[in-house]
Amino acid sequence: MEIKTMIQLAACLSALGVGLGAFGAHGLADLLESTGRTDTFEIAVKYQFYHAFALLGCALLARQYPAQNDWKRAALLFIIGIFIFSGSLYVLSLTGVTWVGAITPLGGVAFIVGWGWMIRGASKIIV
Repeated sequence: MEIKTMIQLAACLSALGVGLGAFGAHGLADLLESTGRTDTFEIAVKYQFYHAFALLGCALLARQYPAQNDWKRAALLFIIGIFIFSGSLYVLSLTGVTWVGAITPLGGVAFIVGWGWMIRGASKIIV
């Protein structure tokens, strides 16, 4: 994955997070309250933001340390995690389809493994 693509995806996912957060707070407030899934939706937005920022960090590190592919692996896992973790929580919150919650942990695992690649990359930095 190119650095430019990582930055663009980080920006898009962050903008989407702002839009979804605002839409959830205003446009979907009644629906989310009626299903009791307001907290679930908010968690999805938070984790999307956290990992969009982490994706941006991966891009900056990949630019600084281009010989290492660890940052790109972490970036890919953060993107996968956002789609699986946050995406499944959005679906659960908006549709009430509970079986989709069973795949949410897979997104969490992708996040954790992504952070592991960040640790691995950091361990290779020579100062």
